[in-house]
Amino acid sequence: MPGKILVPLPDHDFDTTEVAVPWKVLTEAGWEVVFATERGATPACDPRLLTGVLFGKLGARPDALACYRELEQTEAFRAPTRWDAVAVEDYAGLLLPGGHAPGMRQYLGSEALQARIAAFWATGRPVAAICHGVLALARSPDPATGRSVLAGTRTTCLPKYMERSAYLLTFWKLGRYYRTYPAYVQDEVVAALGDPSLFERGPRTLTKRGTRDDDGATFVVEDGRYVSARWPGDAWAFARRFLARLESEEGRA
Repeated sequence: MPGKILVPLPDHDFDTTEVAVPWKVLTEAGWEVVFATERGATPACDPRLLTGVLFGKLGARPDALACYRELEQTEAFRAPTRWDAVAVEDYAGLLLPGGHAPGMRQYLGSEALQARIAAFWATGRPVAAICHGVLALARSPDPATGRSVLAGTRTTCLPKYMERSAYLLTFWKLGRYYRTYPAYVQDEVVAALGDPSLFERGPRTLTKRGTRDDDGATFVVEDGRYVSARWPGDAWAFARRFLARLESEEGRA
């Protein structure tokens, strides 16, 4: 029987698609998704993604918006657990979504959450991270070595060219909205890996996205029990690959 998947979130500003689409895929397959915020507050996505970041553009697509509106009505989302109440042994998988708006710093910069992430990584169970969510893994130190738990693992994340392009397109209106930190996500992730060749950027794209029925425009990297993807355009494929990994582990249990 499918088990529980942990999805930690900041109180606000996470990416709509990167949370709602995996939630939809996992729950449709019978898995229980448990959300966790720092103090148990009901989370909320980046509001700009609901209406369009700039002139009604660059927001979440209609399919993701429909998933998010459905998600908002669930008890699991309205009443999340607290980060400090998470017992990692209770979960079959860990999913780390992304987002770029300022509220994400609560989640990406929390040493308490990083300790929970490192503890889950040590279980050997499936982990999935997308976009800025890979940064949460990269910043989580292995207590045995002091290095990132991600060191030695093949991964992708938000590519530098995507982060730079979004910033240059919108800075005149939104300032550093697309630059969560001074360093690019890709640069910090690569530094944490130790070996730059472990990073996979994927094909260049700025407009083409995968859909529920078509993975042709997506890019997902798998390394054993770990699944990673670049941006919201990969979310449907990313969620399905993570689900396949969970089901594979469940079959071996």
